[in-house]
Amino acid sequence: MGKGGQRPTNMTASVHAWSEVTKHRNPNDAWLVCNNKVYDVSGWHDHPGGDVIFTAAGDDATDTFAMFHGPGATKHLDQFCIGTLDEDSRKQYSTQETKTEAQIEFERGYRALRLKLKALGLFESSPSYYAYKMLSTLALAVTVAAVIATFSGRIWIDVAARSAAAVLLGIYFQQCGWLCHEILHHQVFANRKIGRYVGYFWGNFAQGFSVSWWMNKHNTHHAVPNVHATGADAQNGDPDIDTMPYLAWSRPMLRLANSGFSKWMVSHQHLMYFPLLALARISWLQQSIAYVLNLDETAGRAVKGAPGELKPVPHEKLELFLLGLHYAWYFALAAMHPTFLDSLAYVLITNIACGLALATVFGLGHNGMAVYDAAARPDFWKLQVTTTRNVTQDPLGFVHWCDLIHKLFITSFCGGLDYQVEHHLFPTIPRHNLRKVSEVTKAFCAKHCITYHHAGIIEGNKEVLDHLQDLADEFVHKFPAM
Repeated sequence: MGKGGQRPTNMTASVHAWSEVTKHRNPNDAWLVCNNKVYDVSGWHDHPGGDVIFTAAGDDATDTFAMFHGPGATKHLDQFCIGTLDEDSRKQYSTQETKTEAQIEFERGYRALRLKLKALGLFESSPSYYAYKMLSTLALAVTVAAVIATFSGRIWIDVAARSAAAVLLGIYFQQCGWLCHEILHHQVFANRKIGRYVGYFWGNFAQGFSVSWWMNKHNTHHAVPNVHATGADAQNGDPDIDTMPYLAWSRPMLRLANSGFSKWMVSHQHLMYFPLLALARISWLQQSIAYVLNLDETAGRAVKGAPGELKPVPHEKLELFLLGLHYAWYFALAAMHPTFLDSLAYVLITNIACGLALATVFGLGHNGMAVYDAAARPDFWKLQVTTTRNVTQDPLGFVHWCDLIHKLFITSFCGGLDYQVEHHLFPTIPRHNLRKVSEVTKAFCAKHCITYHHAGIIEGNKEVLDHLQDLADEFVHKFPAM
């Protein structure tokens, strides 16, 4: 059934229990619940947001649907409706465990909070703020080009200037990533089609990452942060913690270290963490190219035709063209260097600087926080909050010693992800409103005894490294055969 099949016209009158819904948990046989209605989305690979929809197969998608979609989006689900959830199941988790009255009240509370934030106008973006962000980001690239053109000699001061420009270009790529991130989360443009094409500029042309590849990966991360796909459960896990054979974030991942190389990496993962972050951009560039060239298993999805029939994603040729233009201007700057070794140093420095600048922020957001199996994950709010870390005051006072530093440096450097908890709960709220949302979110979490974790940049990275080292030590001691 679902997208590619026909269901009887009386199916919408059917009543279903969780025991029935949870039998349909894979992409080719996927049922989900949204606002107590049951939908059969089997084989709907041309879902505009990608295969993220299947992370909710056999489960309640009410809150994740609200997280990703704007008003009126439910009308696109109407064609898939096959009935309603029965009254008893509405007071149960998908595991059929009965919810307490406190849990039911808690869920009503955070859904009401979302409506309150909308009423306060916190989902509305500021055109002047994003005009400033786009112009200031482009200014970084112009500055880099000017420095490279000016200091083209081989004396030490020229080498130092070009090296500094290479680092600045890495920061430019990071800033392009934040802009693309906000645009594709629909924080900036009310018209989503316009947003998609502006996203192509900041993602493909300016930064070198495929927008379609990123959206498929990132939307899944938002739906199931720090979640493992488990056993026969066909729900997707979080691709951002799919880091084996290099890094293990939980005990179940330790079991995947089944080669000599992987055993060595996991045993030393706390030492290899930052070197791996330095290579992150190179890996993402490779994945982007593989995606748009249909060279990997996630590259295509059905645009039309039978369920499961994979065809190139829309606008693939445009994405490929814009990636080509990205590499044209990027290597044109490399060619302005006096020697091949200088050009090679420029390529290495820009990619390492960007990898560290991007991946360190990502790592602070989630690494070392709670990790769940897909079949045992908590409700939407607890999942998002307990897997996420905010960046706040550090022991040296570097982050928030005054509002000006926070607004001009930290929130800019982190792309607003210093408020990662709030971003995960309300991903369509623009960066410039997240601080106000943070005050409300912390109060709500305190009222319902939900742990809301924050740490400074230094403290947060120490937490990540300590977590990696604890798992590495456990791996060595529990696997003496190493």
